[in-house]
Amino acid sequence: MPAASPRIHEAPDDLLAAIEYCYEQGWTDGLPVVPPQVDRVHAMLAADDRPADTVISKHPATGLELSLHAAAVNAVMAGCLPSYFPVLVAAFEAMDRPDFNFHGSTASTGGSAPLLVVSGPIADEIGMNADVNLFGPGNRPNATIGRAVRLILRNVFQMLPGISDKSTQGNPGKYSLCVAERVRGNPWPPLCQEQGYAPGVSSVTVYAAGGFCNVENHGGNTPEQVLGSVADAMANYGCITLGQSVVILAPEHMQIVAGAGWTRQQAQDFLFSEAKRSVEGMKGVGKFRDREYDSQHGEGAHALAEQGFMHRGLRPDDILITLGGGDAGGHSCFLPSWSRGRGSLMQHAAIRPQKK
Repeated sequence: MPAASPRIHEAPDDLLAAIEYCYEQGWTDGLPVVPPQVDRVHAMLAADDRPADTVISKHPATGLELSLHAAAVNAVMAGCLPSYFPVLVAAFEAMDRPDFNFHGSTASTGGSAPLLVVSGPIADEIGMNADVNLFGPGNRPNATIGRAVRLILRNVFQMLPGISDKSTQGNPGKYSLCVAERVRGNPWPPLCQEQGYAPGVSSVTVYAAGGFCNVENHGGNTPEQVLGSVADAMANYGCITLGQSVVILAPEHMQIVAGAGWTRQQAQDFLFSEAKRSVEGMKGVGKFRDREYDSQHGEGAHALAEQGFMHRGLRPDDILITLGGGDAGGHSCFLPSWSRGRGSLMQHAAIRPQKK
């Protein structure tokens, strides 16, 4: 099915009436949107040098396609500035890859929200927040880029709550879930560098995330104590699966971990080793999924189950760890994956420079 041709709607020449018109058309996430006037859409499109009808993502179940024009319309409605547009475009280019499982992660009862983690110089260039109140309100780029993702899922791909989006309970991240990796005080290489991009190139990582889990530890003063708290959250019976993980360490926790000389790889190794539950315990709550793993991967039961334990994920590099948040406070976070198994795998893409 080709991307829909742009349509011009005649709306009242009054701001509040135009906003109400958007409500009447079913174009909102429940909050007011910026009416997508033609000149605003054209200004958004000017940030990318490709034709407006370029398709950047496709819904595998319906064949619906996302063009740059449709992305620009929804970016305007979300409140984005044109300088934010390359991040949004790169995010959908990453989500378009089969391993992300675009349809399943947006339609399932699991209620996942696409988490965007932006790494590299563009985060500072457009004023993204990687600091205090990282996941909270108040920052325009974080809030509106994440919101534009949701509006596109609704308006272009028709993932409508209660109809095609069957989330049992959903989560607040479905409104917006977009953050930047903190550079200031970060002792580890930025994600964009570790992902293999050239110097100066920014990236966005997309991840089908479940609910936000705060990890509080104000008393730990060794990497084992701090990361042990994180591992316990990752392995709680309500979250543990063979899926991937995202961990954002607060600066206080990062100072303890990196201050002891630990690298990102060492932290990943420790979390993978410690984020586990016994097979007996997993069977006790009905979550031992050896047959499912066998059918999905053709490798038999989870190899580590032979040692009597199930770990979160299959290997240490299933865990993305980086820095984010304000200087004060022993509060890190863990975001579990959406699926019971490995139905969605995180992806990343380079962010194209904004057209000058």
